[in-house]
Amino acid sequence: MLDNLFQQRLENLLDAANITIDGNRPWDIRVHDRRMFRKTILEGNLGFGESYMEGWWECDDLEELFFRILSAGVDQQLVTLTVVMEYLQGALLNLQKPARAFTVGKHHYDAGNDLFRAMLDPWMMYSCACWRDAESLEMAQENKLCLIFDKLALEPGMRLLDIGCGWGGAARFAAERYGAKVVGITVSQEQASFAREFCKEFDVDIRLMDYRQLEGAFDRIVSIGMLEHVGYKNYRTYFDIARSCLKPEGRMLVQSIGSNAPVTGTDPWIEKYIFPNSMLPSISQISGGFEGRFVLEDWHSLSYDYALTLKAWERNVTRNWPSLKSSYDEKFYRMWRYYLLSCAGAFRARTIQLWQILLTPSGIKGECCIPHQPARRSFRDKDNGLAKSLRMPAPGRGQRREFPRSGAAAES
Repeated sequence: MLDNLFQQRLENLLDAANITIDGNRPWDIRVHDRRMFRKTILEGNLGFGESYMEGWWECDDLEELFFRILSAGVDQQLVTLTVVMEYLQGALLNLQKPARAFTVGKHHYDAGNDLFRAMLDPWMMYSCACWRDAESLEMAQENKLCLIFDKLALEPGMRLLDIGCGWGGAARFAAERYGAKVVGITVSQEQASFAREFCKEFDVDIRLMDYRQLEGAFDRIVSIGMLEHVGYKNYRTYFDIARSCLKPEGRMLVQSIGSNAPVTGTDPWIEKYIFPNSMLPSISQISGGFEGRFVLEDWHSLSYDYALTLKAWERNVTRNWPSLKSSYDEKFYRMWRYYLLSCAGAFRARTIQLWQILLTPSGIKGECCIPHQPARRSFRDKDNGLAKSLRMPAPGRGQRREFPRSGAAAES
C-alpha cells in the first residue's frame, strides 16, 4: 500500500516534465524494482542515483530525462532531509579546509588513469571544451586552450601558474605551443605522476600541493575547473593567494562551473560518489572573493558547450567499456554514465553554468579586445624558428571523428 503511494507521488512529480513510468519514449523510466519509488521519494537524487546504480530502473536517454526533470523544476519539489543536512553541514563547517584538501584527489582523480585516458582527449583535458567549428573532442579542447591562452595574452618566456593542473594538458599546451614556463599544481598523486611524464620534454614543473602553499611570482595564472573545490568559505583566501603570486601587469583566467544562486553545499549524490567536498560558486560568491583584489576584464559563458563535452566523454567511456570492464564493475559503469549524462542534462537546462573569468590586478590600460572565439594562428618556435600550426593533426584512418551536436560518429 505504501509503495503505491510512493509510486503515485513520483508519477505526479514526473508528469510535470512529461515523463512516464514504464512509457515507451527514450526519456521515460522503466522500473525493474519497485523499491526505487520509496528510495527516490525519501532520499531525492541520492536515492534516484543509487537505485539506478543498482539497476532498479532504466532509461534510454538519461540526458534528456534530466533535462526535462530540471527544466520543469521537479528536483525543487522534492527537498529531502539528506539535502537539508548537506547544506547545513556546509554552512557550519569548512569542508574544504587544508586538512581535507587531498580528499577529492584520492576519491575521484585517482580513480584510474586508464579510465580517464579512455574518456578524455589526447591532451587529457577534464573540463569544458569549446565546440565552435570543432568536429572532434580533441579539436574542441584545443579550441578551449587557444581561447584561454589568447585571453591571457600568453607569450614565449612568460612564467605561467596552473592552479589545478590535472594531468598536465594545459601546462604542456602552454609550454609547447606558446613557449611558456609553467608551474602546475594538483592534489592528485595519479595526476601528478602522469603529468610529470606527459610534460617531461617541456619547461613544466608539476607539484603535488594545495593552493594555500603557493609562493612565487608569475606573469600569468590559469585555473581550469578547480574553483569548484575551493568552497565559499575560502574564496577570499584563494584570490588573495592568487593576487600575491601574480605580477602587477599580469592576468588571471578562472574557468569554473557555476551555480545560479549562492549555495553552501552540493547535491548529495555528487558529494557521495563523485566530488566529495565540492561546491559550485555563484556569481556573487566569486565576485565577493576577488573584489578589492582584481579588476574584472571579462566574464564569458560557455554553458551549452559543457553539455556537448559531457556527451562526448560518455560516448568515449561506452565505446571503450569492453577494455575497461576488467578493472571496473557494472555498478561503477552505471554510476559514471549517470554522472556524465545527468550533468549534461543540467547544463542543457541551464540550472548550472560554465564561465571563463578574466581578471587583472589593476586593469588593462588602453584599448583591448578580449576574444570570445578561438583563433587559429602560427607559433614560431624559439629554438628552431619553424612556424607550426596550433591545430593537432587530424584523426588518422580508423580513428573516430565525433559530431556531438548531432550525436553521430563516423570513421575518418
